[in-house]
Amino acid sequence: MANINPTRMNLITLKRRIVVARKGHGILKRKQEVLIMEFMHLLKSSKESRSALNKLIIQSYKTLTIASTYVGNFELEDVALHMKEAEPIRIRIKNIMGVRIPEIIRSQEKAQAQQLLLIQSSLAVDDINDSFSKAAGSIIDVAQMEQGLKRLVTEIDKTKRRVNALDYRVIPGMSQQSKYIRMRLEEMERDTFSALKHVKKKIARRSQDSKTEAG
Repeated sequence: MANINPTRMNLITLKRRIVVARKGHGILKRKQEVLIMEFMHLLKSSKESRSALNKLIIQSYKTLTIASTYVGNFELEDVALHMKEAEPIRIRIKNIMGVRIPEIIRSQEKAQAQQLLLIQSSLAVDDINDSFSKAAGSIIDVAQMEQGLKRLVTEIDKTKRRVNALDYRVIPGMSQQSKYIRMRLEEMERDTFSALKHVKKKIARRSQDSKTEAG
């Protein structure tokens, strides 16, 4: 406090900064609420998708076991050798309150090529392809949601720190400075007023003395 120059200009500047800080606090608080709502919504969807994915994977391996019983491991391995390694994806970014969330888009071309490759296959192999294709799609959806959750958590934490800083350090600190300057200005005004009264009394006394001497 001792380094603050208690002037009216500094007091006006501080008051303006407090108003701006409070507006910023309100905006950040609203952003935090929106981010938390989005996080909770995405978390619910992510849990549901993760549960569905687990079921799809279990079903896919059951289908694989059944197919190996009907057509044998040799045919399955032969088909697997001709399968593409991975389905191509594209990533685009969507913006949620300043948070860049990745959105994964699957390419349909390679998926269609894989379907054509398996037209000549047995029904058992086609069932495997369908099961694992659904699981792969679900994996992409879950990955997208969980990546979004991570980014939202990071942004919520960052926003919370800023809100707390304004709540407990910045705004109280500026308010304390403003209070200090007001007190010092009032004190200086009282001192000035007392000094003026003292000067007026001295002037009046001298004037009275002059009149007495003249009389």
